[in-house]
Amino acid sequence: MRIELYDQMFNEIERLLCQFDSFSITTFRYDSGVAALRIINARGEIIVLPFQGQQIWRANFDGRELTMRSMFDEPVSTREYLENYGAFMIHCGITGLGAPGPEDNHSLHGELPNAPFNSAWLELDPDKRSTKVGGTYQHTVAFSTNYLATIETALTADSSLLDIAVSVENLKQTPMDLMYLGHANFRPVDGGELHYSAFYNSKSVRVRQSIPSHVNPKPGYKEFLSKLADSPEIHHTLQPGLAFDPEVVFEIDMINDADGFAHALQKHPNGTADYVRCRPDQAPICTRWICRTPDQDGLGIAFPSTSGVEGYTAEKEKGRIQTVQSGNIWRIEIKLGLLTTSETEQTIEMIAALKEL
Repeated sequence: MRIELYDQMFNEIERLLCQFDSFSITTFRYDSGVAALRIINARGEIIVLPFQGQQIWRANFDGRELTMRSMFDEPVSTREYLENYGAFMIHCGITGLGAPGPEDNHSLHGELPNAPFNSAWLELDPDKRSTKVGGTYQHTVAFSTNYLATIETALTADSSLLDIAVSVENLKQTPMDLMYLGHANFRPVDGGELHYSAFYNSKSVRVRQSIPSHVNPKPGYKEFLSKLADSPEIHHTLQPGLAFDPEVVFEIDMINDADGFAHALQKHPNGTADYVRCRPDQAPICTRWICRTPDQDGLGIAFPSTSGVEGYTAEKEKGRIQTVQSGNIWRIEIKLGLLTTSETEQTIEMIAALKEL
């Protein structure tokens, strides 16, 4: 069953849209005017902004808030990335990515994060005990670009893991360049342990030592980056006092399992974990972002990405821009959310085994 979503369905008073199985789905509008869809299942809830970037604004499972801490209590209606900062999942790209360089004309992380989606819908599947929210955004600029982006987020009735699919269709008659990054922002925890399917050395785990224009480094920051460049394992346990203020960014060469998936998690002291799974054949670069400041506390365990985050021109020079032929569709699938203690231990054991192959 498919329900088309319209702006008129969202009001200041939260209203029930539908119920089935353990799902309860409501519509509401924040005081800022942004429309939101709350999807509650047996394990927790997510809040999706169906018409603003298809962002997942909040995710809470098993009584734990997964979303980073930020200065924003609610989303803001804007196209500017830093004016609406702190969602759980933000889709970045497509014509630009990362901090623009001197020769770039794209905004920070491109046009997609807060894009006004043309359509949105909700799909209910009682047989699979699942629900899916999706939407489309067409980006057309004369003499430049014309694509259709489709984003879908699926959740089953008793799960704390989200299945996200993003596709981009090139509507031009000529090839298009494409950049994408899945900006999943978990909340870091003191004593959290980072486990991921990569070799833990400076060749496979590379820290960004260039400083973008939006970052104002504090004393000792550059020295900390130099230490991380030589010994990246320093950051594998998130201890208070490590200089992640304002942010530290890594590029990681991930190892995939026999099914083509790479895995990354933050193990909490209670044994549960925050988790990301992606496919390196779809997103060859894994970006890690850590930001621990008095106002923002965020952990990007693994951002599936088609390139680095140095801006279009710099990534183009490195040969790391995807090309989508006319009429073709590029696609990526990402799984993320919360693991139980047993799922966490099984995943850590699997990651360790991958590095021994």
